[in-house]
Amino acid sequence: MASIKKLTDRKFKITISNGYRPSGKKICKAKTITVPNSVKPRGIPQYIAHEAEELERLVKSGFAEDRDTTFEAYATRWLERQVKYAPSTLASYRRMLERVYPYIGAIKLGELRPMALENMMIELRKRTHQGKPIREATVQKYLTVVSAVLSDAKRNEIIQRNPARMIDLPDTEHRQQFIPTDEQAQELILALLDEPYHYKLFYVLAMYTGCRRGELCALRWKDFVIVEKYRSVLTVSRSRTVVAGQGVVEGPTKNGRSRSIALSEDITSLVRGFCYYQREIAERQGRELSPYLFVNEKGQPIHPDTFTKHLRLIFEENGFPDTFHLHTLRHYFVSTMLHEGVDKQTVAELAGHGDTSFLERTYCHPQMKLKQEAAEKLEEALFRF
Repeated sequence: MASIKKLTDRKFKITISNGYRPSGKKICKAKTITVPNSVKPRGIPQYIAHEAEELERLVKSGFAEDRDTTFEAYATRWLERQVKYAPSTLASYRRMLERVYPYIGAIKLGELRPMALENMMIELRKRTHQGKPIREATVQKYLTVVSAVLSDAKRNEIIQRNPARMIDLPDTEHRQQFIPTDEQAQELILALLDEPYHYKLFYVLAMYTGCRRGELCALRWKDFVIVEKYRSVLTVSRSRTVVAGQGVVEGPTKNGRSRSIALSEDITSLVRGFCYYQREIAERQGRELSPYLFVNEKGQPIHPDTFTKHLRLIFEENGFPDTFHLHTLRHYFVSTMLHEGVDKQTVAELAGHGDTSFLERTYCHPQMKLKQEAAEKLEEALFRF
């Protein structure tokens, strides 16, 4: 029950009790309200009763205490509640939040204003990485994580508005993704023919499925299901990622969702051949076949960094640009799908993106070859006489 104390004719103090703390101290929440002059005297009791009922609802739900909680305390609890993100994603969020705590961590949620966030960003822009100022896009990533915490507070009715959404941000420099041409992709396939089986399959799957490195490292044999005409369906639901201070950790995919990818007959045949190959090795060593695809000679999962470093050597040996890396194969998959006319929603689902917005910002740019073809088509149209 609410305790209501009259201070003046239109000012009242409402106190709500909500049990006891482990120390035995009573948990109370008090709020002083002033009844607007627009409320007639006979309507004051009803107005006070409504305010008391609303405050009691918040206190019993556990939200009222959080209203006075500092940003750091609430953000810490927010991180603990996030279960859908991959461990590496959570580790990244934790690192970014630790960077902003010195600037806004001690501010109460109800007192956090856009100005405090703008001052935070001014200080973050002074930071350097490898002797160079960090990019504006990086600074805005910090704000994005802060905004996610504040949106959660708003969703739980702790704050009325998200101050991070009220900031007018400067434009960021678009970071171009380097996409291999079809000829370069074919050259890479030829180069992989001489590679050990596990490297060959890993990089081919990266190109033909668009899976991230960690997702490929977490693949198990049960994730492949053979369907009609020797084709298969691959289910991607986990990721093995490197987390600072924890080593390799297995968890959900980056967005916490699983997805299914249809594989052609040729790719299915390659996977089945690799299964026979791994089974023979296991039998020779007198051990069971590992549930994972990509394992070392002892049947233990291969460290994700191994595939990154080895592909870099392949690129160097075959004269590929130094801007290429393992994630470049994923870029090739997404860009090729888009340029071949596959709708953006389907491509986003295949690539494991939550929606098409990131896809449009990052990948929807034509390769130079396509730009040249567009120029030639325009020239033919203009000078067709």
